[in-house]
Amino acid sequence: MRRTRGTWLPLLGVGAVAALFAGQAMGQDEAEAVVATADSATQAAADAAFMTNNLWILIAAVLVFSMHLGFGCLEAGLTRAKNTVNILTKNTMIVLIGVLTYGICGFNLMYPGFADDSGGFFGFAGMFPWGAGPAAADQTAAYADYTYYADFLFQAMFAATAATIVSGAVAGRVKLGPFLIFSTLFVGLAYPIAGSWKWGGGWLDAMGFYDFAGSSIVHAFGGGGALMGALLLGPRLGKYAEDGSVHPIPGHNIPLAFIGVFVLWLGWFGFNGGSVLSADPDLVSKAMTTTAIAASSGGVAAYFVTRLMAGKPDLSMILNGILAGLVGITAGADTMHIGSASIVGLIAGVIVVFSVYFFDKVKIDDPVGAISVHGVCGLWGTIAVGIFGVADYLGTTDDGTQVGNIVVQVIGTLTYFLFACIVAGILFGILKAMGQLRVSAEEEIEGLDLGEHDANAYPDFQQTYIKSYHAGEL
Repeated sequence: MRRTRGTWLPLLGVGAVAALFAGQAMGQDEAEAVVATADSATQAAADAAFMTNNLWILIAAVLVFSMHLGFGCLEAGLTRAKNTVNILTKNTMIVLIGVLTYGICGFNLMYPGFADDSGGFFGFAGMFPWGAGPAAADQTAAYADYTYYADFLFQAMFAATAATIVSGAVAGRVKLGPFLIFSTLFVGLAYPIAGSWKWGGGWLDAMGFYDFAGSSIVHAFGGGGALMGALLLGPRLGKYAEDGSVHPIPGHNIPLAFIGVFVLWLGWFGFNGGSVLSADPDLVSKAMTTTAIAASSGGVAAYFVTRLMAGKPDLSMILNGILAGLVGITAGADTMHIGSASIVGLIAGVIVVFSVYFFDKVKIDDPVGAISVHGVCGLWGTIAVGIFGVADYLGTTDDGTQVGNIVVQVIGTLTYFLFACIVAGILFGILKAMGQLRVSAEEEIEGLDLGEHDANAYPDFQQTYIKSYHAGEL
């Protein structure tokens, strides 16, 4: 999602050029009038294109914003009822923190103004101009094909997503306050610094790494943080038996999880479609179509895999298959044909099922499958660009192959995943060493809603559940 100009403006001078030729066949006054009219028409067309691009970026930002509702519903639905208030509080605060920290420093860390082809690693363009705002001259097509404010709002919605991914993997046992400290540093500093390496024109961009809308920059990065959070927290109480068997802890509200996934899918049209960074009709429609195809393929693949493995389809896995397809296509939604998009989504839907089983096997407890959906499938989707990406976008080697691009894609995606692991490992490790990472066993059993908030999402039901637990009935 590196800033690029759209395809509108180079076409707008055609009228003026035609008018100049027409001027040769008429008097000077008439010719000047025609040129003036053509200039006016050209400017009007430029203004219309600018407003259209800017409006689409703002609509896309609203769609991405709606994804936070989807994340909250999905995470709450796939976990226990007694932690619902805590989960929704985390998801609320992550959005608030994400927007503010991205405004204070994150935006200008992510787009620091690296010189062309500098291959920078770190830069900072200064604090957000909270007072007077950007210069009026920057609010025109001289800045981009949309305003500074539209750019910021769209990018800020992306930023908060990285910490939201981590939230699902640590649900049900992490302390709220320390997690919010982690989220502030993870979103406000680590995410934009890493994002600058590609989208800000940094060293990965100079290398030729390609990530259209964030399979690595957002999802693999968030997946790396989720892995370290789940690893350092340890599993929920009762999740794994001493004999190594897995004790499933089903979500309390599958309809809510279903709603969450479809809200996420809706928002993903803005996530990928908006990443064109203009209202270009061809690229926007292509990105949205490949998004839908990959999501559908991922869900179908998960349906058949779970049916073959367990004899019956697993709805929660089908929902994660949809998300896996969405994550997988995000790196190359603008570069792939529909057939390639269906293959990318299909493979992602298979991968996510086996990945969830793998992490359960090694006793890394991820209540919502965030590591598998975002981390593993983010890695796959980024590498897939080097396999299926259209050569016109990525370039080819002398023999017409794209093997070199695969190597670059692997380097880039592993960089994001491992950097997130290192940062999250340090932050969670410090919190754990201070005894500030995990709630007590008593709080976990009773539920974080009561322990952390003294509140209930479902008062009548939860009071009955807690009384039955203490009476030894459960």
